[in-house]
Amino acid sequence: MTDRAAPLRTIEVVIETAKGSHNKLKWDPERGAFRLSHVLPLGMTFPFDFGFVPDTVAEDGDPLDVLILMDSPCPPGCLVEVRLIGILEVEQRERSGEVVRNDRLIGVAQASTTHATTRELRDLPPAVVGEIEAFFAQYDRLEGKEFRVIHRRGARVASSIVSAALSAEPSRGA
Repeated sequence: MTDRAAPLRTIEVVIETAKGSHNKLKWDPERGAFRLSHVLPLGMTFPFDFGFVPDTVAEDGDPLDVLILMDSPCPPGCLVEVRLIGILEVEQRERSGEVVRNDRLIGVAQASTTHATTRELRDLPPAVVGEIEAFFAQYDRLEGKEFRVIHRRGARVASSIVSAALSAEPSRGA
């Protein structure tokens, strides 16, 4: 997709971990089921539903990650139509010292009434975006990783990244 192409209107996202969950789930394509990845410490929960874009592969080898704002949590496995509002472009230093990109797309459930007017990342209160970044920084720190936001980008860039990932030849199963 070229930069001049129209952005995607919506994408389908599979919910992996529901808002408020202490349990981080991860889709296991070989088993066709969700697997418990790890448990967050007491007092730490996912601030919004978290999922992935099927049939994509990000730089870290996993499907593209999406944090989804909506009115109430959806169960794992639920397909949600999402309107992209932006992306946190992120560098993550692994325990091995290797630095990888692990961007986080941010979207709004198309059915959401609470976020019906949210069209861009900049439409969210700055404190909400800061808290999302703080959640991911702490989440990575607990796994012995470092999290650094390189840029906050809007809906058009987020859409371009998904379009490119969907049109690319998959390197492995999502």
